[in-house]
Amino acid sequence: MDTEALHDTERDRSSAPDTGEGERPRFVRRGWLLVVACAVFLLLFSTYVMQPFLIPSGSMEPTLRVGDRVLVNKLAYRFGGEPARGDVVVFDGTGSFVSEKPAGNPVTGLLHGAAAALGLAEPSETDYVKRVVGVGGDHVVCCDKRGRIEVNGKPVDEPYLYPGDAPSSVDFDIVVPAGTLWVMGDHRAKSSDSRDHLGEAGGGMVPVGQVIGRAQWIGWPLGRWSSVGRTSAFSGVPAAGGGHG
Repeated sequence: MDTEALHDTERDRSSAPDTGEGERPRFVRRGWLLVVACAVFLLLFSTYVMQPFLIPSGSMEPTLRVGDRVLVNKLAYRFGGEPARGDVVVFDGTGSFVSEKPAGNPVTGLLHGAAAALGLAEPSETDYVKRVVGVGGDHVVCCDKRGRIEVNGKPVDEPYLYPGDAPSSVDFDIVVPAGTLWVMGDHRAKSSDSRDHLGEAGGGMVPVGQVIGRAQWIGWPLGRWSSVGRTSAFSGVPAAGGGHG
């Protein structure tokens, strides 16, 4: 091959169309980086702001159904606010509803925790969702002559209860210690709640510091999209100690 022919071959190679093969690995790497960045953002958002919570049981029916994914507002009580009567809250029951977290494989636990944080798996065995019925200082009694729960001497009509359920099949008369909550499920016949731990250390009270957040919206399924509205059932209940609130 002469010199002129060699130059022609080199020109042909330089003018050949770019197939993009060199760009594909870079494009793939960028795609994976974007996926990882999105996952990290969602985990951080879920950890500190708003967490999806998969409802695993019927204890809060009809308000929350099995399979609902509830968006839990983790900022609701972060800046001085505290759970109020009627709030639907998610909390860690370690030390109140269960004695300690169950042991398990740490790697499996980490993966499950990440999936649960994104609402893709059932929550931890120690996480619960219930409605606040009494706050610190409240005197909660069951039941009056009409079968209603009384809070600070005021009978409470509870429209959110599961149809046909009594407010409670268990009698109790308790004063909620400061810094704790008395919580109950809306499906009282199927709810394991504060009533079930009356004879245990802590008496079924949930420390406010164990509250993860307030159930704010039902995000899934789409046909169930709605806010978890606050109830007016406790609006006439006087504050603990005889005041009004």
